[in-house]
Order: sequence, then structure tokens, then C-alpha cells
Amino acid sequence: MISLDQLDVRLLDVLSRDARAGVVEIATELGIARNTVQARRRRLEDSGILTGFRPSLDLAQAGVTTQAFIGLEVQQGRLAEIVAALARIPYVLEVHATTGREDLLVRAATVSEAGLQQLIEQIVAVDGVVHSTTTLALTTPLPYRVMPLLKEMTRDAGWGRSTPAIDPSGELA
Repeated sequence: MISLDQLDVRLLDVLSRDARAGVVEIATELGIARNTVQARRRRLEDSGILTGFRPSLDLAQAGVTTQAFIGLEVQQGRLAEIVAALARIPYVLEVHATTGREDLLVRAATVSEAGLQQLIEQIVAVDGVVHSTTTLALTTPLPYRVMPLLKEMTRDAGWGRSTPAIDPSGELA
């Protein structure tokens, strides 16, 4: 794990808005040298924080209009095999292991509500699934985001190595 500073977060912000932005373009926007952009980007990639560049897709525009969250209660000791079975279903977008009544939270998408019904039947037929609860997603008023969190975490971190670290009390560290 590496510590992030405000420059790292600004670089990640630029890349999250335009993953195809070039080094010179990023350097100009941030007011830093090209070499700094390249070194920071490489450091973020090598550390595993920056794991790739993916397009942002609008599933509704592709005809995938129904999304749901499916909570699954599973038999103890069967988690790995159930997740493997879910991974083979193309309509399953992601799976999270959770606490509480449900053991897994599955995000799924289909082209219709009838398709969702068929998907639910397929999922509950997976050996080891005990119970399911489905919540239909109507809209996404706040999509997945990480930049506000990273900006808050690095609010007092300074800008690069030349900025002295300041602890929350305002004292130099």
C-alpha cells in the first residue's frame, strides 16, 4: 500500500474523466512536467491502485434496460463454488461477499423484466443457494465514484514530495 497525495489524486481524476488523455495533455492540465506524470502513473500502476483503463458504458443505450441487486443466502462452506457458478452467468455483473442475512450481493442486468425472472430462476437453481431477495434498480441517481473519497483522504496530504506533511492539528509532521 502506498500513500497518496493531492497530485496523485489530481492525476487519477484526469484519467478517470479521460483515460485516453496523453502525457503532455495531463502535464499541461496539472501544470507539472511530463516526466512527473509518467513517473506518478507508473507508480500508481505498479502499486496496484491504477488497475487499468476501461470505457464507461451506458447499458441502457445497448438495450440492457433492467438492473437488479440480488441478495443471496448460501450454505456455509459453499461460497467459492457458488461464486464460480455465478461468474459463468453473463448477466451477472459483479458479486460482493457481505455480512448480514445475505452472504452475497449480486448486481445483474438483463434486457427485460422477463429476462430478470429467468436469471433469478437460474441463480436460485445454483446448488448451495438457500434464499434470494431481489431489488430492482429504477435509476442510478449517484453512480459509482471514488474521486470524492480520494480527495477527502488526501485533503491534508500536500502536493508531491516537496510539500511538507501537515497533521490534522495543523502542525508540521
